[in-house]
Amino acid sequence: MPVPASEANESIRRFVRARRGLAWSAEDMAEYAVLLEIWTVAVRAEVTEVVEAA
Repeated sequence: MPVPASEANESIRRFVRARRGLAWSAEDMAEYAVLLEIWTVAVRAEVTEVVEAA
């Protein structure tokens, strides 16, 4: 089971806030992409749960 979407979203918010006003390195962009993928998997899992419950 993936992490909850709300937790993944909060990880993204913390990541972006920590870099506010800074130029992002290639490593930062790669890490952000991973966080977005985790969030996407989490949202899809939650949507699937809702659809299956209906």
